[in-house]
Amino acid sequence: MEYLLDTNICVFFFRNKFNIPNILIKKGIRNCCISEITVVELRFGAENSTNPQKHHKLIDTFLQRIRVIPITNAIGVYASEKVRLRKAGIPINDEFDLLIGATAIANDMILVTDNEKHFNRLSNIKIENWVKK
Repeated sequence: MEYLLDTNICVFFFRNKFNIPNILIKKGIRNCCISEITVVELRFGAENSTNPQKHHKLIDTFLQRIRVIPITNAIGVYASEKVRLRKAGIPINDEFDLLIGATAIANDMILVTDNEKHFNRLSNIKIENWVKK
C-alpha cells in the first residue's frame, strides 16, 4: 500500500518530531508520496519563515527523495466531494485539504495526517495517524 503524506506529517518529519523519520524508514520512503498541493504549502511555509533559504533547501532535499503526485486525476473526486459535503451542510473550507484528500482517494492511497477530524468527512478515504502525542 502507498501512503500520501499530509503537509503536517512532512513538517513533523523536518522537525524530527513524533518519530516520523523512523516511521518513514520503516514504511519505506518508496511507499510514501506527497501531493503537489503539499509542495505548495511547504514552499509557502518556507517563504514565510525567519530563514527561507534554509527551509527551501530542506524542502529541495526532501523532494529529491519522495515522489510528488499530481492532482490532475483527483479533480473529479474533488468536485464531487465538494458538492456532496456542501449539500450535506458539512463543507471543508480548506481547499488545499480537500485537494490532498481527493488525491489520496483518486490514487487509492492511505492519507497519513494528524488532522483526522478534517479529512474523515470524505467518502472512501483511508487514513492513518502516525503521530503519538
